[in-house]
Amino acid sequence: MNTTKKKLFAQTMEQHKGIVYKIVNSYCQNQDDRQDLAQEILTTMWLAFDNYDTEYKFSTWMYRIALNVAISYYRKDSKRVDRANADEECIVHIADFPQEGERSEDVVLLYRFIGQLDKLNKAIMLLYLESEPYDSIANSLGMSKTNVATRIGRIKETLKNQFETQES
Repeated sequence: MNTTKKKLFAQTMEQHKGIVYKIVNSYCQNQDDRQDLAQEILTTMWLAFDNYDTEYKFSTWMYRIALNVAISYYRKDSKRVDRANADEECIVHIADFPQEGERSEDVVLLYRFIGQLDKLNKAIMLLYLESEPYDSIANSLGMSKTNVATRIGRIKETLKNQFETQES
């Protein structure tokens, strides 16, 4: 294999590894599942690396691949048990995010509520919280900008209602 390509891939993954961590930690609660998913994402990225179109931001390309792999990871294995459970103490762990004791109660609740969303809406919110523009989210997930905007509005309303219910 081409050593230059290997080095470039390794450097690029090192610079943007937070994206993979965020996706893996958002979609898997079990350490073994996180490692399996991370390996699958990196393998898919390696195989697609030559096809990266420099017209797009590299992070958008990475998000698109990582999210698609994460979503299909659970679809193809019908025996997989989704370990995310509304009763768990912490549903979503985001890399580079302070540990639970360092987060405000509202932030912990926000990520718990996001963890309860279906896979596509969770992906949308993950990108939205990363301040990705609607165009970029739509491109990453293969949907229209209007659909992204509509979903974000509905998700925000749902999250607002969950916060209001929690306060009661």
